[in-house]
Amino acid sequence: MTVTIREAQESDADAVSRICLLTAKGGQSADDLHDFKELPGLTYAVPYVKLPTTLGFVLIDDKNSGSGEGDVVGYTLASRNSREFDRYAAEHWWPILAEKYPPSLAQKPADKEFMELFRNMHGKSEARVSFGAANMHINLLEPYQRQGWGSKLVGRMVEALRKEDPDGGVTLGMDPRNLAVRRFYEKFGFESFEGGKFNELGLKFSKAKNLAI
Repeated sequence: MTVTIREAQESDADAVSRICLLTAKGGQSADDLHDFKELPGLTYAVPYVKLPTTLGFVLIDDKNSGSGEGDVVGYTLASRNSREFDRYAAEHWWPILAEKYPPSLAQKPADKEFMELFRNMHGKSEARVSFGAANMHINLLEPYQRQGWGSKLVGRMVEALRKEDPDGGVTLGMDPRNLAVRRFYEKFGFESFEGGKFNELGLKFSKAKNLAI
C-alpha cells in the first residue's frame, strides 16, 4: 500500500462526497440516516472542489503502487476567503440545490434537515471572518485515521494558506458529536477565539506549530 497526498481536483467531487457521508455522524458513517446520500457532501465537500476561492488536498491510497490512480481516502478542503465563498454560493450553489431538493421529498429527518438548510443557508459568522479570512475542514476514512495522515493533511493546508496570507488565520467547526477531536487540532495551535461557538477553533498562522508536511 502506497499512500500519498496531492492537490484536490474538481474530478474528486464524487470521492470527497462519499467520504463526507461515511464520516458525517461524529466521524462515523451517516449512510443509514439518508436516502439522499449525496446531501452531506453537497453541503460540506463538493463546493470546495468546485467554487471560487477554494483549495484542497486529497489522500490517495495507490493500491497499484505508483500508478497514480488509487482511491481517495481522505481530504482537507478550504476556502481562502470565507466571505467571498459564502457570497458566491448564496447566488450560484444553494439556490440550485434548494430547487432540486424540496423538503417535501424527504422521508428521513436528516434529509429534511439538509433540504431545509439549502433554503436558508447560514454563512460564516462575523467572529469567524474577523479572526481569519480562511476556513478549512478535514475528513479521513477510519482505516487511515491515527496513522499521522490527518496531521500531514493539516500541515499541507496550513502551509498553503499561510504562504498566501502569512499574517492571516483560518477557522474550522467541529461536529458537536465529536468534540474529542479538539485535542487533535490544539496540538497545531488551534484555539478558541472571541465570539466563536463552543465547537469552533481558529489558528493564527504566526502561531502554527507541530506541522507535518
